[in-house]
Amino acid sequence: MDSMELIYAAEAAVVTVLLGLAAIPLARKYKARQSIREEGPKSHRIKAGTPTMGGLFMLLAALLVIGGNHLYDPAVLLLVLITFGHALLGFLDDFIKAEKKRNLGLTARQKLLGQLILSIVFCFGCVEYLGLPTSISIPFIDTDISIGAFYYPFVVLVVVGASNAVNLTDGLDGLAAGCCIIAFGAYALFCYWSGMPDLTAFALIIAGCCAGFLVYNYHPAKIFMGDTGSLALGGAIAGIAVITRTELLLVFLGLIFVVEALSVILQVTSFQLTGKRIFKMSPIHHHFELCGWNEVRVVWTFWLVELFVAGGTLFLLF
Repeated sequence: MDSMELIYAAEAAVVTVLLGLAAIPLARKYKARQSIREEGPKSHRIKAGTPTMGGLFMLLAALLVIGGNHLYDPAVLLLVLITFGHALLGFLDDFIKAEKKRNLGLTARQKLLGQLILSIVFCFGCVEYLGLPTSISIPFIDTDISIGAFYYPFVVLVVVGASNAVNLTDGLDGLAAGCCIIAFGAYALFCYWSGMPDLTAFALIIAGCCAGFLVYNYHPAKIFMGDTGSLALGGAIAGIAVITRTELLLVFLGLIFVVEALSVILQVTSFQLTGKRIFKMSPIHHHFELCGWNEVRVVWTFWLVELFVAGGTLFLLF
């Protein structure tokens, strides 16, 4: 990876840090503060009132760096669409929470409808304008399986699943931001080695923005990214996976996000079928907290797992 491409990440990180200097006081001034759900760990109640919607300045930094470097490739523009479409959806959710001073924003149905629309529009653009085949690429064995009309629901599943998974991961200071740095960094390497310079640049820019945001989001967090940031990051990583035809590889490059989402699905399913819970609390990072791990230990452990699996996956691929 040459120095020019790495500069994208550095620019994004610096711009994010600089914007954060102004954005955090503004968030406090306009009372964009986080509400903590009552059923969450008691140790989190001290976080009530922490500014949220930090995803706004993080994504503004991404947009400035993308535009400043004239990254107008059609694939990048589609990624901007899916990323900022989810950011808008998340912003509406965060705004309602802040305005109503509660931990409930958009209803689940409203949020899902928005995600479905964004996913379908994105998939249409990938097929009609980028010419992507309606098939699934199987990692490690270089095989494609054509699924025809089922490609649309498959992409919808990937995008909705990834955006919600990153959203669920954003429950501890720095957890989602750190995992996103690793996941987007891994995708940047994949795109670079696969000869996709514009996608490499996009992945590096998002990774850089997450790194800059982590300056303010690491424990104890000065600001949370909110659904504005987490839904957007999930949409972005799903978008890269679809365009690079590595949807199944995303399971490994974004393992922590998958585990977090699965823990919620298993918990809900188990409780509905048997009346018993598998974990002390879901998502799974709360389970470890209730087992006695402090927040920093959970975050660092999850980061290391994500780094090890993503790095190992790239090693096996290349």
